[in-house]
Amino acid sequence: MRFSSTDIYAFKALAYLGALPAGARAHGDDIARAAGIPRPYLMRVLAALSSWGIVEARKGAGGGYALARAPELIRLAEVVRATDGPIAPLSCTSLNWHEPCPEEGRCQARGRVWTRVRDAVLAVLEGSSVADLVADHEQGVDYSLCLEHLLKPNNFAPRPGRSVSK
Repeated sequence: MRFSSTDIYAFKALAYLGALPAGARAHGDDIARAAGIPRPYLMRVLAALSSWGIVEARKGAGGGYALARAPELIRLAEVVRATDGPIAPLSCTSLNWHEPCPEEGRCQARGRVWTRVRDAVLAVLEGSSVADLVADHEQGVDYSLCLEHLLKPNNFAPRPGRSVSK
C-alpha cells in the first residue's frame, strides 16, 4: 500500500485540528497556512472528511472546522477510506467494496497474498488514530517530506549501484 498525497494532506489537517484546544475551531485559511496545504485542495479534503463524520464544519460566526470526535477515537483506517476509498489492494479482497472476480475460487494469490496484505495494513490503520498524528504535530513533525517522497516518480529506476541489462 502506498499513501496518496490526499491521505498525507488529510493527516496534516487532522493533526492540526486535533491539537486545537477543546471546543476550538479553525478556519480553512488557518489550516491551509499552518499545514502547508493549498487551500482548494484542503477544501476538498475537508469536505470528504466531513461527509464521513470525521470533521465537523460550521458556517457563519463562530464557524470553522473541528474534529467531530476525540482524536483517539478516529482510526486512520477511517481517514484513508474517506480520502481514498478501499484499503484492500484489489477489489476482490475488499471488505466494504468487494467486486467479485471470476477467478476468485481458484486464485491462490488472493488468499495467500492479497487478503493477507489487506489484513495487515488494515490492522495497523485500525490500531492507529488521529491522536498519533497529533503527537507528531505537537513535536513539530511535518509530513512534507512524506509528500516529497510520494511525488517522486519511480519510473522503474534501478537501485543505486545496479545497472539495468538490456
